Amino acid sequence: MKGIKIFGALVIASLLFSVNAYAQENNNRDENGEIVRGPYETNKAGDNMFIAIAGGVNSVWEPGQGMGKIGLATDLNIGKWFTPAIGMRLGWHGLMANGKSTHISNAYFNYFHGDFMWNISNSIGGYKETRFWNIVPFLGAGVGVYGANNNKKASQIVMGNKEFNMSVGILNVLRLGNRVNLTLELAGIINEAHHVGLDAGKFVGWAMMPYATLGLSFNLGKTNFDRHSSITPVVIPVPFTTEQYNALKDKVAALEKENAALKDKVAALEKELAPLKKLVNGQTYLYENGTFTAVDVTPDAPITLYFNIGSDKLSAREKAHLEYFTQNVVNGDTKLSVNGYADKQTGSAKYNQALSEKRVKTVVDLLKKAGANEANIETAAHGSEVQLFDSAAKNRVVTIEVK
Repeated sequence: MKGIKIFGALVIASLLFSVNAYAQENNNRDENGEIVRGPYETNKAGDNMFIAIAGGVNSVWEPGQGMGKIGLATDLNIGKWFTPAIGMRLGWHGLMANGKSTHISNAYFNYFHGDFMWNISNSIGGYKETRFWNIVPFLGAGVGVYGANNNKKASQIVMGNKEFNMSVGILNVLRLGNRVNLTLELAGIINEAHHVGLDAGKFVGWAMMPYATLGLSFNLGKTNFDRHSSITPVVIPVPFTTEQYNALKDKVAALEKENAALKDKVAALEKELAPLKKLVNGQTYLYENGTFTAVDVTPDAPITLYFNIGSDKLSAREKAHLEYFTQNVVNGDTKLSVNGYADKQTGSAKYNQALSEKRVKTVVDLLKKAGANEANIETAAHGSEVQLFDSAAKNRVVTIEVK
């Protein structure tokens, strides 16, 4: 348990320090403050390759046994970066397995593996060749082989036994120069715990071999990536001839003259329209010799609205007649006199009186809707007692007079 606590503390410390260093190095931005990203040009097969050697410590955690003692670990890798963020490597990892159980105590373990690597610093913060600290998580798989047992208990271990293993970890790359980097790798190898022991072949759980190694990596070939840039055709301006220059100069002068004339025309129109800005909406004016004079359009004679026989409703034509009158004459201060009539040739005197009252009410209601003040309207219904005209059709009317 003490070994796994030490390993966990190393992982946490590395992550914290890596993130802090990454934040300090994250200044890979353009003139607008945006992170610089790809696409990047593809390099040759021998470019962006590296070899790495490292040494460190490891331990073994076994099901039911817990964490063993600290042993030695070694690394040898060769790899290539295909893009600033994606790479792969092939390697050998050797360690001294010091588990608590006697059957793997002091056993040599060889792990031949391939790893997929993701440079999270370049992926998130944009590619920067001179970044000091790069954080590279990786996931690997390969074959694990036990090579020896110093306890010499051959019955408790299958010498040279091979099995599938997986590994996962974080590779921290610290840039020392253009060709040399310092590496700190924190990872673990996972395998099945059934290939050793007196009861060989029985699966007893999953074992893990955590390790931490410190070493150097050496860059081979071209060590950087170039951003792909699209080629924009260069347009070479052709000089003007003297004739072309003079023609353009004359055209500019003509346009300036036309612009001045338009400004004078706009000024004249504004001067002409100035009197109109002083007119009152709804008022009628007489225009003569450039002068507007307000005029009163109040009719001198009463207007008449005709109704059909026996009806107190106005036709569409008579409503239009009344609407024209109200729009040009009637307002809240206009004093009006409204008189209703009926023809004596139709109906009784009592019926005609009631009919003339209804006709007056119809007209008054329309006048009020048009803005007339009811207090300024005088009304009278005469029935068939008063006949204004010599025909029955003409006497079916309501008259409106402005007082």
